[in-house]
Amino acid sequence: MSQQQMSVRKAVTERRSIKNFNGTPVSRENVMEVLCDSRYAPNHGKREPWRFVVGAGENLPDVQGLIREYAIPNWRELTEEALERQSAKFKSAGAIVFAIVREDMRQKQRLEDHMAISAFLQNAQLLAWDKGIGTCIKTPAWLDQPQFREALGAGDGERVICMLHFGHSDTMPKEWDHTPIEEKVTFYSAPESADDTSK
Repeated sequence: MSQQQMSVRKAVTERRSIKNFNGTPVSRENVMEVLCDSRYAPNHGKREPWRFVVGAGENLPDVQGLIREYAIPNWRELTEEALERQSAKFKSAGAIVFAIVREDMRQKQRLEDHMAISAFLQNAQLLAWDKGIGTCIKTPAWLDQPQFREALGAGDGERVICMLHFGHSDTMPKEWDHTPIEEKVTFYSAPESADDTSK
């Protein structure tokens, strides 16, 4: 993928989640530019409930080593070929970002903060796509393991919500058939309304 300049609509409708990266590095500068612009995501109360742990450039192998410990706990027992095969999903990424969100004890605020990080991540995916960089959000169960959280530096009251892989690919995923929005939309009318369509 090459550097692009596209409309918002084009970015939204043509973006794809990339799962097969080719191992080309993504620079720290590109990752930081994406994160910097993504912070304009809407968030209730302007709380900015997010922070990030980044593996890019020289520290990416350290992050990949940390992931290996939890994604492949028996990695020491595997053959080199088997380990390479099971490591491919995270070793081929050009950069990896862990998104961490404060877990407010109040349900309303917690839900708002989760919506905010979702908006941030969508921004990041679209901005990366505009740079010709693919992304994929990953949510493995081991993100919640206490030992992993401690190693990553997640504190009490914080949730490692996901990791976001950045990278380049030699192939483009096929577009899948999205459900027509008409099948997901109902126009509400009060029972006494002349526009009531439920009858």
